[in-house]
Amino acid sequence: MRIRLVNENTLANIGLFYAAGIWGSTFFIVKASLRFIDPAMLVGYRFALAAAILAVYNLASRRPLFKDLGQGLSLGIFLLLLYITQTIGLKYTTAANSGFITGLFVAFVPIFSIIMFRKPPTKTGILAAIISLAGLWILTGGLKEINLGDILTLVAAMAYAIHILVADKYMKTDSDPYTLCFQQFSFVGIASLIIGLFWGKPPAVADNGVVWIIIFLAIFPTLSAFVIQLLGQRLVTPLRVSLIFAFEPVFAAIFAWTLGAEQFKSNSALGGLLIFLAMLLSGLPSAKIASTKNRTQ
Repeated sequence: MRIRLVNENTLANIGLFYAAGIWGSTFFIVKASLRFIDPAMLVGYRFALAAAILAVYNLASRRPLFKDLGQGLSLGIFLLLLYITQTIGLKYTTAANSGFITGLFVAFVPIFSIIMFRKPPTKTGILAAIISLAGLWILTGGLKEINLGDILTLVAAMAYAIHILVADKYMKTDSDPYTLCFQQFSFVGIASLIIGLFWGKPPAVADNGVVWIIIFLAIFPTLSAFVIQLLGQRLVTPLRVSLIFAFEPVFAAIFAWTLGAEQFKSNSALGGLLIFLAMLLSGLPSAKIASTKNRTQ
């Protein structure tokens, strides 16, 4: 029985790393796409397509589409706020600034955990968050200057943290992740398209290549990554989830060094190492608790 639980935890952590990796691969892709499509429309199309695919799967597997609709809508509100502000922000700020500011959600998770649920983090968790933030600063070079895009991305970081905490609450009560993902995807897709049309933005895509990018964004960093996130949050604490997701800019740097053919930077490697150490540190309290329980049995 214990072996099965260990395997589930391992799979959950691997899945969360996959989500961080696939999200990290999208920064340069999204920024390049914004030359040919409005940010709100891009968000709307990718989430609407992801919702349509998931609707087919849910119906085929006889999962309800609208059960606990309030949960899906609440997740959708914060997911909408996250992606609209981050995507629009990328038009006005650098990819480096966007990566660092988005990574600040690591600091917001323990703060909002106290405010929303009165759950103070452990001392080890706080230390891990501080080390992770230091790694993010070294990895991205910190903020160079503040502009509108940076402010919008800061809102995205706060929405990111709240989304993780709310998702944790629902997953710990055995809500269906497939149903919740369909609901939040549908809300974000429809709301984003309405926002784009309200602003008078053209719905057309100016380059055919962007259509394939939208399909990629819908299937991998949207559909698969968010379903895996909710499945993983059944077993992993919000703080550890945030520290694993802090690897998003690390993976972004790796993709830049490989697919992007950018020059390797030692400071980026050092920052990634600190984030990795913070993630390992975040697992220490649970390990101690587990060993204590074993001795008392």
